[in-house]
Amino acid sequence: MDFIDPILSIASQIYTLAENVKANKKRCRRVSDRVKALDELVRSIKKRKPDQISAEVKQALGELSITLNSAQELIKKYTLANWVRRVLSSSSHGDEFSSVNERLNDAFQILSGALQVEQGNILYKVFELSRRAKEDDADGRDDDKELEKCLLEYMKSQQEKTDAMLKSFEEIKINVAKVVETLNKPSITNEDIRMIKPEELKYEYPKKPFMTTPSSVVYKGEYRGFTVAIKRYTDPVDTSPGEVQSIFKKEVDTMKRFESPNILRMFGICVQDENGSTPQFLIIMEYCKKGSLRQVLDSPAYKLSWIKKARMCLDAAQGLYRLHQTEEKSKVHGCINSSKFLVAEGYRVKLGGFELAKTETSLKKLTRDKDMKSLCYSSPQALSNINHIYSKECEMYSFGIVLWEVATRKKPFQGYKNEQIYQRVCQEKYQEPLPDDCPKALGDLINACRAYDSFERPSAGVLVDKLRSVVAQLEEQ
Repeated sequence: MDFIDPILSIASQIYTLAENVKANKKRCRRVSDRVKALDELVRSIKKRKPDQISAEVKQALGELSITLNSAQELIKKYTLANWVRRVLSSSSHGDEFSSVNERLNDAFQILSGALQVEQGNILYKVFELSRRAKEDDADGRDDDKELEKCLLEYMKSQQEKTDAMLKSFEEIKINVAKVVETLNKPSITNEDIRMIKPEELKYEYPKKPFMTTPSSVVYKGEYRGFTVAIKRYTDPVDTSPGEVQSIFKKEVDTMKRFESPNILRMFGICVQDENGSTPQFLIIMEYCKKGSLRQVLDSPAYKLSWIKKARMCLDAAQGLYRLHQTEEKSKVHGCINSSKFLVAEGYRVKLGGFELAKTETSLKKLTRDKDMKSLCYSSPQALSNINHIYSKECEMYSFGIVLWEVATRKKPFQGYKNEQIYQRVCQEKYQEPLPDDCPKALGDLINACRAYDSFERPSAGVLVDKLRSVVAQLEEQ
């Protein structure tokens, strides 16, 4: 049972830390309460004989240990003297608690299901989804009010510093304003995915598209106070508005399951001139200011430190985790590459490229891609066997290539032909090198995702936990 005592030890440390936090007190203590509920499950396992513990439970305990380490790192940073600066330099305030709570909830589901413990019904109340969401929402509002007050007081104290710190103070003031603005903004996930009336949309003028594809043009606009991208199909297939709306309504429930700060938000569809001879179909989605991840990596205008790169990797991983955790076992994104991730303000990375897929298919004419797709994102298993079933493990390899792109800012296997990629990856088991100054912990994770053996690649959940720890370690430096 030597693998259980460390879990109980970390849990005990989390309880102590949660009592000493200086900010986000309610969020931290809510995490502590959920860890205590899991503590009971773990102690019930400890009472069993080693041969009575299944491999599934042992694996779940292993992942729980990683999650608790991640939770400990998260709470710890709000006990330190420099917590204000950490909040101001972070672009994902609040979201990290949602991710940790999700992982704790998943651990409870696996352990309680495997053990079928008598207290399961009692503990279930701690992790029941609707109850958990209400608790987290209430905690977040209370913590955000207190945090806003602390931040404003911090800003006032900085004003009293000497003239030598004036430049630094101006930067802090700007960041505080951004955080306070974010705290007071309505939550994007509170907006229903629905049919949108044309008069609810406002366009940026002059009305010029910022992106054009063979089948659509995309405009920047505004919807209910949110900046949005409005995609208009220029030559839609001959589908009636009624058919499109029917397909859309069936797809809405599916899309609601993907709600996450790291998945591109879809607001809905809009039909203009619905009863006319040529109705116009619009897809309304979240606007990401900086464009695709690949565009950001290609642009020298964006300066990316290792801490910023690590945060971007964590954002991307959380988007992939939400997809892998929500979808059925056999379902995946299917086309992970650096162009499928979008970058919003604050370098927040969001997974896109699969939202309202059935609705868009009903509007867009099929086109043949004349160029052979590069194999640089294909796993060794897929390269070796054309009939290999695409899986989450295959997708994790593709995601590892994306993480390598973030670390190097290069394009994978640039200049290689497909047969050369096959030779290097499948026969030589080659991995393109990382920069010499890449933090070791981050580099080890990127290499693990690109492992030749699919068994050695981490799950999306484990990857999120480990990346969060990497970010916390880099913030300490």
